[in-house]
Amino acid sequence: MHALNTHPPTKTGPHMLSVEEAQACILQAISPVSTHERISLRQGLGRILATPVMARLDVPSHRNSAMDGYAFRHIDTDIHKAFHVAGVSMAGHPFYGTLDIGQCVRIMTGAVVPADADTVVMQEHVSQEGDIITLQWIPPPGANVRHPGEDLCAGDVVLPAGRKLNAADLGLLASQGISEVDVLRHPRIAFFSTGDELKGIGESLQPGDVYDSNRYTLFGMLGKLDVDILDLGVIPDRQEAVEQAFVQASQLADVVITSGGASVGDADYVTDTLRKTGTVDFWKIAVKPGKPLAFGKLNDRCLFFGLPGNPVSVMATFLLFARPAILKLRGDGVTKLPEYRAMCDTPLQKAPGRKDYQRGVCHLDEEGQWHVRSTGMQGSHILRSMSAANCFIVLPLLAGDVKAGEAVNIIPFHELL
Repeated sequence: MHALNTHPPTKTGPHMLSVEEAQACILQAISPVSTHERISLRQGLGRILATPVMARLDVPSHRNSAMDGYAFRHIDTDIHKAFHVAGVSMAGHPFYGTLDIGQCVRIMTGAVVPADADTVVMQEHVSQEGDIITLQWIPPPGANVRHPGEDLCAGDVVLPAGRKLNAADLGLLASQGISEVDVLRHPRIAFFSTGDELKGIGESLQPGDVYDSNRYTLFGMLGKLDVDILDLGVIPDRQEAVEQAFVQASQLADVVITSGGASVGDADYVTDTLRKTGTVDFWKIAVKPGKPLAFGKLNDRCLFFGLPGNPVSVMATFLLFARPAILKLRGDGVTKLPEYRAMCDTPLQKAPGRKDYQRGVCHLDEEGQWHVRSTGMQGSHILRSMSAANCFIVLPLLAGDVKAGEAVNIIPFHELL
């Protein structure tokens, strides 16, 4: 059933992959969603273009003024410094007359430059008495005149396929009169929890029961990714129910995510069902919090992530492994979490052997230097450590304890949680 080829054993241990090896294996197994849909331009923010967009017309479409001022023929300045104002050109209301020698037109920013004129002088550089202006400074020929196609020419590629649309892109498309765009469809992500001990909010807790928090943290993190989210709830520990949940999820979604109950040696319905319905590898990764991770495909199409059960481990492994995969699936070109160098203000405990993602609180000082401190207890069951944190403190695989004042890497949460 092991369809994915993991890398050979490394210095992390005979049965453990490094974080980087696991990430590479996952990304290599994924191709972006290929189907697309047409949506209105106002719905396009953050979406990925499925096809290139070509310019329909020149932008600007006409010669127009870059300044409020006066449009005139520059050659006239060989004889004249005083001009008679023959009319006004305003945005949306051009001057349609012709200019005689020594005449100019009052013009506003964005207004059409008359055919007879070639230069605009800023209004601050003239003096005026009645209908006569006198140039206090003669600008160079063609000054302050914008020409057709300076921004875009008809036939140009406005935006390429694969572009993640931002606010400026929406305006650029609108300048072409484009009201709809073809984008890659949203990936569909299904997730559920398994276990008779897990209860939904509002249910009564019996001895040994806990409220299911993992589905809420997963929902929150998925909500940051602009995907379609399918919450399939809590699945009871019954073989028929588990098998039905996996079949339903794999038919509805591009990705299925579970937390807990999927690891080598687990004699439960989740692991048995995965072996029957999918090609899934069970990995041990040299990472803390985390370590166990199941990854593969269900029914040869739907990606599967079996995350650990502890709440902090769920969040860490989602951000490190599932999130980059989902970003690639949706066609996003940036999948790596950004890291920054910071001064650690508190000592940290760490044993060599696993790459550690401790929870921290970071800030920039007045000189622009990052500082970070620990949130305290770092157990993978202490969800409050994630709630109080605004970053991961990244400690390398072979690193040991960190003293206060030493430099560390951090991953801020501002776009993640």
